[in-house]
Amino acid sequence: MWTGWWLWPLVAVCTADQFRDNAVRLMQSTPVIDGHNDLPWQLLKRFNNQLQDPRANLTSLNGTHTNIPKLKAGFVGAQFWSAYTPCDTQNKDSVKRTLEQIDVIQRMCQLYPETFLCVTDSAGIQQAFQEGKVASLVGVEGGHSIDSSLGVLRALYHLGMRYLTLTHSCNTPWADNWLVDTGEDEAQSQGLSSFGQSVVKEMNRLGVIIDLAHVSVATMEAALQLSKAPVIFSHSSAYSVCRHRRNVPDHVLQLVKQTGSLVMVNFYNDYVSCKAEANLSQVADHLDYIKKVAGAGAVGFGGDYDGVSRLPSGLEDVSKYPDLVAELLRRQWTEEEVRGALAENLLRVFKAVEQASDHKQAPGEEPIPLGELEASCRTNYGYSGAPSLHLQPGTLLASLVTLLLSLCLL
Repeated sequence: MWTGWWLWPLVAVCTADQFRDNAVRLMQSTPVIDGHNDLPWQLLKRFNNQLQDPRANLTSLNGTHTNIPKLKAGFVGAQFWSAYTPCDTQNKDSVKRTLEQIDVIQRMCQLYPETFLCVTDSAGIQQAFQEGKVASLVGVEGGHSIDSSLGVLRALYHLGMRYLTLTHSCNTPWADNWLVDTGEDEAQSQGLSSFGQSVVKEMNRLGVIIDLAHVSVATMEAALQLSKAPVIFSHSSAYSVCRHRRNVPDHVLQLVKQTGSLVMVNFYNDYVSCKAEANLSQVADHLDYIKKVAGAGAVGFGGDYDGVSRLPSGLEDVSKYPDLVAELLRRQWTEEEVRGALAENLLRVFKAVEQASDHKQAPGEEPIPLGELEASCRTNYGYSGAPSLHLQPGTLLASLVTLLLSLCLL
């Protein structure tokens, strides 16, 4: 009897090692594609994007969730790096700030070519896998980064942007954010305005993935119904597991399933457990739940590393992905399901977005109505001479008053 009791802990340890060994084996051939990492924001805050600063050396960078050794230990094979600029840049210098963050991502690839390969399509991700590098893609986090301009949207596409999060934690003039659902912000567009619909259509035409992390439920519904291609939630979790408005409710998960879209689970404690503390097992609960409701093809990873202040125990940095995969195997996920969550689901969505694109189609040209823009820090070139002024009644009245005063002074 004593011998039997003594063996049980040893058997448990050996079984745990077996799951992790299997996780590593799978990830050696199918590394993880993560949907959202904010390392570029950390490089701005800490070093003003000066990568030549010895302290910014990505092979020895301390105090972040991400560096090159951790990426390798975590079998990260592709990363959507976030080109993020805060909401307080809206109507100010959001475009400039976004360009600078795209630039620092591209310079990461230039400075560390043995580790990072900047790519812009699904084939590039697979090439990076074959070369043993981290495919590096640009995800622009927040529709305010395009400053309500289809021209800026196209320019960012040409600079490498392959997903755009329609909002961050603030409304744009054309889309509502998740704080509308908490009552902290008022709905402006009831989801998507007419111009917001034009943004979605232009993203489809270009081949830019639509990202619905951070948006309101009405915006989720509108985009999922309008888009001709699958969409992603680059870093969101399941609302029924943690009732936080940043997460995805069940009826939207059904739309995700119907459209072949993807939810890349966020690791931020507040979205995992709705508490300050969380653990790896609770993240797996979200993955399980999304798989149950939307199907195994709807699940991915969007850790939000270096963009959050609290992470679950067991998932402290990007090196910990194999432990999460081991937990999924322990929960009897099949190898096919695991490979889907690691990479194949995102690759399927990306290919579908590419196939739905049509660069031969005429680009969208209709500007946002001038009256929908905040005018304090912007000029109005182009509006006065355009065939259709799109002026709101208040703007038109102000223009008429100015004209009458001018006539009186003659």
